[in-house]
Amino acid sequence: MADKINALPFLLFLLCLSNHTVESRAPFACDAKNGLTRSLKFCRVNVPLHVRVRDLIGRLTLQEKIRLLVNNAAAVPRLGIQGYEWWSEALHGVSNVGPGTKFSGAFPGATSFPQVITTAASFNKSLWEEIGRVVSDEARAMFNGGTAGLTFWSPNVNVFRDPRWGRGQETPGEDPVVAGKYAASYVRGLQGNSGFRLKVAACCKHYTAYDLDNWNGVDRYHFNARVSKQDLEDTYNVPFKSCVVEGKVASVMCSYNQVNGKPTCADPNLLKNTIRGEWRLNGYIVSDCDSVKVLYENQRYTATPEEAAAATIKAGLDLDCGPFLAIHTANAVKGGLLNEEDVNMALANTITVQMRLGLFDGEPSAQPFGKLGPRDVCTPAHQQLALHAAQQGIVLLQNRGRTLPLSRTNLTVAAIGPNADVTVTMIGNYAGVACGYTTPLQGISRYAKTIHQSGCIDVACNGNQQFGMAEAVASQADATVLVMGLDQSMEAEFRDRKDLLLPGYQQELVSRVARASRGPTILVLMSGGPIDVSFAKNDPRIGAILWAGYPGQAGGAAIADVLFGTTNPGGKLPMTWYPQGYLAKVPMTNMGMRADPSRGYPGRTYRFYKGPVLFPFGHGMSYTTFAHSLVQAPQEVAVPFTSLYALQNTTAARNSIRVSHANCEPLVLGVHIDVKNAGDMDGTHTLLVFSSPPEGKWSTNKKLIGFEKVHLVAGSKKRVKIDIPVCKHLSVVDRFGIRRLPIGKHDLHIGDLKHSISLQANLEEIKS
Repeated sequence: MADKINALPFLLFLLCLSNHTVESRAPFACDAKNGLTRSLKFCRVNVPLHVRVRDLIGRLTLQEKIRLLVNNAAAVPRLGIQGYEWWSEALHGVSNVGPGTKFSGAFPGATSFPQVITTAASFNKSLWEEIGRVVSDEARAMFNGGTAGLTFWSPNVNVFRDPRWGRGQETPGEDPVVAGKYAASYVRGLQGNSGFRLKVAACCKHYTAYDLDNWNGVDRYHFNARVSKQDLEDTYNVPFKSCVVEGKVASVMCSYNQVNGKPTCADPNLLKNTIRGEWRLNGYIVSDCDSVKVLYENQRYTATPEEAAAATIKAGLDLDCGPFLAIHTANAVKGGLLNEEDVNMALANTITVQMRLGLFDGEPSAQPFGKLGPRDVCTPAHQQLALHAAQQGIVLLQNRGRTLPLSRTNLTVAAIGPNADVTVTMIGNYAGVACGYTTPLQGISRYAKTIHQSGCIDVACNGNQQFGMAEAVASQADATVLVMGLDQSMEAEFRDRKDLLLPGYQQELVSRVARASRGPTILVLMSGGPIDVSFAKNDPRIGAILWAGYPGQAGGAAIADVLFGTTNPGGKLPMTWYPQGYLAKVPMTNMGMRADPSRGYPGRTYRFYKGPVLFPFGHGMSYTTFAHSLVQAPQEVAVPFTSLYALQNTTAARNSIRVSHANCEPLVLGVHIDVKNAGDMDGTHTLLVFSSPPEGKWSTNKKLIGFEKVHLVAGSKKRVKIDIPVCKHLSVVDRFGIRRLPIGKHDLHIGDLKHSISLQANLEEIKS
């Protein structure tokens, strides 16, 4: 592997640096050797947390408090409190995007896992949590070495609503259930399982209905997302609720955009009432960077900066990424727009998280995770996990005539394309410095003799001058692998795509090389969003198509392992791949999820769109064949009411029951399925369970309600049980944003299987 940094001599060098780093680390709060602070109540670990927090806040002046409301929180020397940088990132590995993390000295890099959209394609909840655990090990190690904070503003759990969104690559895809499961799993991995004590503090972002950066003259700073109550409850808020309720996340970040005319960071209904009230967030709410400034300067939401400061803090914002609150909060208090108690409440939320992280517990090395150091970063095991994650996330889109896997004997392979020998392209955005890279060319070279031609200078592919050389090497090789697609110059933060096509002359390169190729031609695509490659799908000379997303530092090795059959692909698409023509019917500014035939609006995502697709959500092939058989599932479920009052108040919608009126706790469906590997190769299968509601105006086509990963050796069979909470997954949301359970026949879809479950109101229980 190129540039590997885990050789033994280097590790020994790092161990020496580790000891030096701990000895020379910066001062810390509540140092027992500091006579000024060791007797302070907030430093006593045996005192209840809320008492410690209240004691600390009570010792601060108003000006000191205000300087703690921003990401680069100021030191309070008289209390022994050091300055703290809240902004660090860990989307798919420790990143240096935020100012809180630096790679240098003993920490030259960190393990760079596949971009989130690729990892999501694994549909593997245990993998998601394990990646989070490894990332937090490396984050704690860097904190102990003085090069990182402990508050990481990750993951991004926005729903990938529009295929053009440049940041779709950062998300777990278009399905809110998958996004919610990913959020909870990754957060648990990051924060640890100690309950009260946090390993690091995660942050789910960007709340809410944020999925437009810069499209057709509309940017995220000025966009007012008009969202129905139905779509907010049914789609946009679902992953955030899972993150808070199931993942117990320590933080939520509000977004730049407005929702229905209000900036999210100044909307008490979204922040104070929903996140903290309904979902019971135990943590802090932070603004996206400069969001408070944006709502004043760009959106003109308030007449004065002081009003902006007051509006956000009173709405429930606790921390400003940016200097705005540090500059304007004092005058807001002075002018009577804000009380000092409002500031105290915000600080209580942030300081509580810091105390849960151990930042006021004295000597850091004596605390849990205090011994982690350079030897715990970029370990062979961590790098192996990055490889496994990439292998699991690669999706086999097409395999005509079993083109793949390629033979491993005496093969010459032409590796062609602008992404055939890339490094940083593979790690996508919000990445750090990788431990090392294996490019696709290097990965293929481990299996076969290779001939390389890029064909295009870069992914923009603005000319075809090099196509002749690419055709020549393809004509000499036993097989041709074209590694094409996108990079951050095409899709990124503040860069939404204009279309779904391969950029520039890439399509011409693929077609010409396929014609010239002496052997089978395989198309490998790197991208965060879907690409319309209809031409390749319909070209009989292109035998197979793989989507690798942005597969991380080991992406080239993983791609080669799939091409040559060392790994049997098991990834499934976490988003729909649309034809280019779809875009003409869906402006990015239209936030509606549901189709509106009267206006020619086709709807969004597999749940609501019924038109033609290139590859559907959940699509992914294998080198073997899997068969399902339903062993056990209920045929009828009686829904008990909470009270006679609830029954009487359900008559407004006779064909459904309000979820709030049902006794939901015991309503869990146990579905047992036998999965058989009917082929001749070991493989991993993702079992996807969908449901569709009874006939009526419920508008969903079908929706995912459960998924499970199962590994099977050739010819073997396993029984899988999937538990489905009825009220959560069989409910629908009406146009008022109220979640209801439709009475009648719900159909479950598991591969080719279909099973009907009748949902009925349990009136007998009420009568008794």
